[in-house]
Amino acid sequence: MRVLVMALTALLALGQVGHTQVAPAPLLGVPLQGFPTLAPLVKKVAPGVVNIAVRGRIAQQRNPLFNDPFFRRFFNVPDVPAEREFRAAGSGVIVDAREGLVITNRHVVEHADEITVTLTDGRRLRARPVGSDPDTDVAVIKVTADGLIALPLGDSDKLEVGDFVVAVGNPFGLGQTITSGIVSALRRTGLGIEGYEDFIQTDAPINPGNSGGALVDLRGELVGINTAIVGPTGGNVGIGFAIPVNMVRDVMAQLVQFGEVRRGQLGIVPQDLTPDLIQAMGLSDQQTGAVIARVDPGSAAERAGLKGGDVVTELGGRPIRGAADLRNKIGLLHVGDVAELTVLRGGQQLIVHATLTTPVRTLVEGSKLSPLLDGATFGSTRPDTSAGGVEIVAIQPGSTVWVAGLRKGDIITSVNQQEVAGTDEFAAKVKASPRALRLNGIRDGNAFFVVLR
Repeated sequence: MRVLVMALTALLALGQVGHTQVAPAPLLGVPLQGFPTLAPLVKKVAPGVVNIAVRGRIAQQRNPLFNDPFFRRFFNVPDVPAEREFRAAGSGVIVDAREGLVITNRHVVEHADEITVTLTDGRRLRARPVGSDPDTDVAVIKVTADGLIALPLGDSDKLEVGDFVVAVGNPFGLGQTITSGIVSALRRTGLGIEGYEDFIQTDAPINPGNSGGALVDLRGELVGINTAIVGPTGGNVGIGFAIPVNMVRDVMAQLVQFGEVRRGQLGIVPQDLTPDLIQAMGLSDQQTGAVIARVDPGSAAERAGLKGGDVVTELGGRPIRGAADLRNKIGLLHVGDVAELTVLRGGQQLIVHATLTTPVRTLVEGSKLSPLLDGATFGSTRPDTSAGGVEIVAIQPGSTVWVAGLRKGDIITSVNQQEVAGTDEFAAKVKASPRALRLNGIRDGNAFFVVLR
């Protein structure tokens, strides 16, 4: 009886009880004791994932009065260093063994003066930055060594909710760690984490230090780069996000070639197709795509013949699922690329070709809008592919806005609880509130607000 129970247990574990048989996934091993194991998969992918340690210096935030020598001398305030040293740890993935190219998150190596990569065989290698992209949080670094093992790149477009995945990284600096789970959701957007969002959501445990690590499928192919978690304590609660490898592949190609991503500008503002819009435009209930809400005068879109009200259904032969999807796909094209758009106009399908141009950034001085914003310069953010807002492109230390806590690079998303989509809306909302301003913003993926009076 005991032998029979053990045999039945083994069959259940393999999914072979009943009339159907479930074939084991590639690299899902079955050892002699009869239970499935991920060990063969781990042995294959582990050498391609590295631990990253960084060291550098960043500016310390302090009251601007401390910058005044008279104030420090009068109040006998000791000199405080303007910068402090920091150390951090993260993960990375070898994607080109011959060239020594390693993919990681930009926030892992940002501000680093020294980057050290540790391989699974114990070797410690100095790395140098190749390029990084703040809008997708992708960075490429390079090491020089023999015997590197790269992970093959998969196709994240073929992922489905429920697919098994494995996360490999360096959580809490403990060293390489393997966790497993499933794909919980796909195409997550609107999280305010990055400028371009198309995240894979997974319940495979991801913790601080996993950033830049690998999300692989059961074939051992890289399908995502782990980049963020959602949790009240900053630890894993079963909600982790990875950048799809197809997006990473396109960004990496430009970083290797140019050291940066040279995004082109189409000149449209897209919005999602809502049920009301679908009904008003006489479209099929199953219609997907993004409707063009505005075409900028003189833009590549206007020259190509695109019009407000056009529904973009495909870009380069790939279907468009919504406004965020269209922004992401445009954001992966660079200056001079020809975008082939399939659009619906008046019930007719058209093919439009538009050559992307160099982005033009609109700047506005805060002092011209309100005395409360004196000392800051605001600019448009990620032309035609941003989710809205304005960016602080310059700020004067010691100014009112600086003392209030605003910094260069902050993205202002709303004024007095009214969202702004660009510099024109920002200016109008500010001028309508001369006495006080409540500004909501995003810095390093974190939301904040300040009040100016």
